[in-house]
Amino acid sequence: MKAYATTDRGRKRQINQDAVYYSTYPVGNIPNLFLVADGMGGHQAGDFASKYTIDNLVRLVEEAEGNNPITILNESIRQVNSLILAKASEETALAGMGTTLVAACTMGRVLCVANVGDSRLYVIGKEDIRQITRDHSLVEELIQKGEMERGSDAYHEHKNIITRAIGAKKDVFADFFEVNLEKGDTVLMCSDGLSNMVPDDTIRELVAGRESLKEVCGDLIEEANKNGGRDNIAVVLFRLSDDEVREW
Repeated sequence: MKAYATTDRGRKRQINQDAVYYSTYPVGNIPNLFLVADGMGGHQAGDFASKYTIDNLVRLVEEAEGNNPITILNESIRQVNSLILAKASEETALAGMGTTLVAACTMGRVLCVANVGDSRLYVIGKEDIRQITRDHSLVEELIQKGEMERGSDAYHEHKNIITRAIGAKKDVFADFFEVNLEKGDTVLMCSDGLSNMVPDDTIRELVAGRESLKEVCGDLIEEANKNGGRDNIAVVLFRLSDDEVREW
């Protein structure tokens, strides 16, 4: 398995509130783990929230019993949500903090994904790009109800309003997905600092078929900044080897 991850402050923000993590080796009973968190909150709160969530989620996964990745991720996300709420209640400077989260691991060629918020996971083939996660955002809810048109002025005005986050409420509900990866597929996880700044077709063109994931990460961040860089940018890329693309 090949993997690479990085973040960038972008051109407009003074603080980088995005955080990433990846391990191609086992984390507890999960054979690998990939995370993106996009923090929110005043001053340092968003920065703290994203890093605190990732650090504790990795610890919780390491300590978890059982071997079902969905169960492990679900329980770990619920626990880290409680930890964020407790921390925010203890320190005034952290009040109201929260973060998005997208988490993934592979079991053979099966990709397991969890998301809360509007950070995304895509699967990119040679000819297509598929958004696997569903944004927990006001505009997506209105689109599903037929009350808003994607790409409209109202869509662009309200697309940054999210409806779920780690630390927002006592109970957090992640969405879960399972996808079979095919030979040549690349998995991209990112914050909205990339997805809001670079069209999906351009993302596919920059990713598909290229060997160096480090170079691809750099090119994606460069493109987001070239288009304005209005937010922090987080990118995680990974790809199974041909031998790993087999039935689990």
